[in-house]
Amino acid sequence: MTRSTPRPRGALSRSCSPRRDRRFWSSTALSESGSERSVKGPTTRDERRPDARVLRPGIPAAEVESESISRGAGARSLSRRGRSIVLAVACVPLIAFLLLPLLALVLRVSPARLLTNLATPQVAQAISLSLTTTAITLLLTVLAGTPVAYVLARRRFRGRVVLDTLVDLPMVLPPSVAGIALLVAFGRLGLVGRYLDLAGVSIAFTQAAVVLAQMFVAAPFYIKSAAAGIAAVDRELEQAAALDGAGPAQVFGRVTAPLAGGAMFGGAVMTWARALGEFGATIIFAGNFPGRTQTMPLAIYLGFELDFDVALTLAAILLAISFVVLFVVKGVLGRDVGREV
Repeated sequence: MTRSTPRPRGALSRSCSPRRDRRFWSSTALSESGSERSVKGPTTRDERRPDARVLRPGIPAAEVESESISRGAGARSLSRRGRSIVLAVACVPLIAFLLLPLLALVLRVSPARLLTNLATPQVAQAISLSLTTTAITLLLTVLAGTPVAYVLARRRFRGRVVLDTLVDLPMVLPPSVAGIALLVAFGRLGLVGRYLDLAGVSIAFTQAAVVLAQMFVAAPFYIKSAAAGIAAVDRELEQAAALDGAGPAQVFGRVTAPLAGGAMFGGAVMTWARALGEFGATIIFAGNFPGRTQTMPLAIYLGFELDFDVALTLAAILLAISFVVLFVVKGVLGRDVGREV
């Protein structure tokens, strides 16, 4: 009779442990299910979507799917069309509000009366003075504003934000406030004007005051547009020109300015148009003297009190000029954007 070898204590309990059995059977089930999937192959799209076979028997799944896609596209197109109609209706009130006054002005001025008023001395002098002063304003703005635009576009320094804010300020400042500020600065008793008066130079209530008032309110339009155009020029092109021996002035004249020319031209045209329509700062700083400081907006103001037909004539001229200017600017800038794209 042989004696069986005694097992170590706890061996039977470990082999028959329920936890160990659960792990064993779960791993076996997983391996079997995995092998079954590998034999069966991946689940097809028709099996994942049984509605194509059950709900529409006799019709292939591809046709059902294409029909559902076409229905979804039709619903999306209808929803887009509905949104477009809602947006169009929402835009009508503001567009009508902007269009009706301009249309009323155009319909009020007859061509015969327009030609007659253009021959009057008051209208002719106002047009001539406006064209002269705005041309001078534009020239001075381009000469003095281009360096400022270049600094804002290419230089980073501690006071840049202050300079940028100072350039933007006249765009949001009321014109009457600008006129008062110019008067207390360059008037006979002003901060600078008192010393100019001692030298025999008087600025207030002269054509020079008209130019300064126009330049004060209109220069930011050129500076901001030119700075944006210069900032968009690739610096590598400027560096390549500098490596070829070109100086700073040559780099700007031959590389930077031609590439930023569209933005600079657009800013110059907007500056001229803003100067042409300047009223508040001019009437306070330069006065409203016919033949001397009376520009077209000031003549409209005076004509509103004395001769309404003259006011209508000048208003129609300014409206036409503004439309042409905006059309030209948008055309030039649009071509530049298309060329970049």
